[in-house]
Amino acid sequence: MTSAEVRFDLPLFPLQSVLFPDGLLGLKVFEARYLDLVSTCMREQRPFGVVSLRRDTEARTPGEVEFERIGCMAELIEVDSAQPGILHVRCRGGARFETHESRQQADGLWVGSVSRIEADDSVLPTQELVGSAKGLANAIATLRQQGNTPFLEPYHFDSAGWVANRWCELLPIPVAAKQKLMELPDPIVRLKLVDEFLRSKGVVQ
Repeated sequence: MTSAEVRFDLPLFPLQSVLFPDGLLGLKVFEARYLDLVSTCMREQRPFGVVSLRRDTEARTPGEVEFERIGCMAELIEVDSAQPGILHVRCRGGARFETHESRQQADGLWVGSVSRIEADDSVLPTQELVGSAKGLANAIATLRQQGNTPFLEPYHFDSAGWVANRWCELLPIPVAAKQKLMELPDPIVRLKLVDEFLRSKGVVQ
């Protein structure tokens, strides 16, 4: 895992899910600390960080919430305030980051000292993995027919990392497994693991 040496503060939003680069995240925001966070990010046009929860007891003391070190930046693309005190938010996954230190503010918001992780190399799926790319295209077509569009355009079926990430979002695998896949620095390795799972389930022949 390679990360840039420059560290910066990033507000964190712990969730019981994993955000991938170029992924689509929908949030219903109602806690004061996160309403303030979204408002600030909108005003300053900056992202926040999504980190996957390891353990959450609903307590607000620092020792009782644990989240993964590796997360993904979330860039706001749509905010709807149809109901008072509630925001419906859509975000795009940006760069991955590594959290070196974290602290909780008085209002309960977590802030991390983070460094950006280099984006996946832009590599084509190898010949043995083309089936997974074609399978994803078929899955997207089926979902669209059902009125479901879970991914943001443009689609990049020629990118091993993009294909792997979209499958990771679709597959019914544990959050911890998705986290490990998201952290992998080699997009071909990530897609190979996804491809093995798809073949074991008969999704790809």
